[in-house]
Amino acid sequence: MTPEKLEKGLVSVFTGDGKGKTSTAIGIASRAAGHGLRIFFAFFLKAGNYVHGERKSLSLLSEVTFESYGCEGWVDKDNIRPEDIEQAMKGFSASRNAMISGEYDVIIMDEINMAVNLGLIPLDDMLKLIDEKPANVELILTGRYADAKIIQAADLVTEMLMIKHPYNNGIQARRGIDY
Repeated sequence: MTPEKLEKGLVSVFTGDGKGKTSTAIGIASRAAGHGLRIFFAFFLKAGNYVHGERKSLSLLSEVTFESYGCEGWVDKDNIRPEDIEQAMKGFSASRNAMISGEYDVIIMDEINMAVNLGLIPLDDMLKLIDEKPANVELILTGRYADAKIIQAADLVTEMLMIKHPYNNGIQARRGIDY
């Protein structure tokens, strides 16, 4: 299959307290791969050995390159460690390099909004990255708490609204469904 190129790439933001932000990005990656587009998928705030099904399924798509940037466990917003910042900045740099390399058509920065919200990545750096986006590259940003300036800079913004969640009834995340 001859790889297609995007005529116009947009900036999309998937944010909010509801479920489905990463799942939406994975769906777009799958769709783009089906058309021969090349995808760079960066998982922020998730260590490389974090067990999630999307990593296994994405590895089956030759058009998708993915990397994980994060430390073991959750980032404590009240106790940010230097290694949390280091991992986030490493992911940010890799995503930026992939975006401007000409090798990828779609760049997905999963949980980047949380990384910015936690102060792991400066907001001004994120806004500069958006400004630097080549015209034919699609940039997808996921995660809760998208900054108003990121929302303003985006072409498409979808807020996932939680109406009801099984966690509130004591049902933990389920393998194959939630991760």
